[in-house]
Amino acid sequence: MKKYIKTIAGLIFFVLLDQVVKLWVLARLKGQEPIVLIKNVLEFQYVENRGAAFGLLQNRQWFFLVISFVVLIGLAYLAKKIPQESRYFWLRFCMFFVAAGAIGNMIDRALRQYVVDFIYFKLINFPVFNVADIYVTCSAFLLIYLVIFYYKEEEIDRIFSKEKKEEKE
Repeated sequence: MKKYIKTIAGLIFFVLLDQVVKLWVLARLKGQEPIVLIKNVLEFQYVENRGAAFGLLQNRQWFFLVISFVVLIGLAYLAKKIPQESRYFWLRFCMFFVAAGAIGNMIDRALRQYVVDFIYFKLINFPVFNVADIYVTCSAFLLIYLVIFYYKEEEIDRIFSKEKKEEKE
């Protein structure tokens, strides 16, 4: 039970961090000029994203809320199947931060009908993003690395295959 309390407390902390930063962005940047951090490279600018990544599927908030909810249910199910051994810490870490990012953006969609984005890499004209997006993106890249280079196929099968887990029990 203790591990669940720590996980929930951690989720609350990182979701709150995302939301506090977005509240700062709303107060400081909405209707204002961007804040230039590094000229022609990086700036903070207020953007209301009513779609998905790269502005896809605009104004489909209910769709994104349902998808986010399904993803969170799936993450909870998979997280329960991951062994508590220290070897699987990074896998749990990835799932934790994907969940925190999904919850952060889900709150925006539910409360505002859009996601507050503000980090803009002007140098490469990369789409504007936010803290929750960083959680999800970095975790996804780490997860891909782990699956390809760190975990063996048998370990992945052990976690995600119901039949093999039941045989061991």
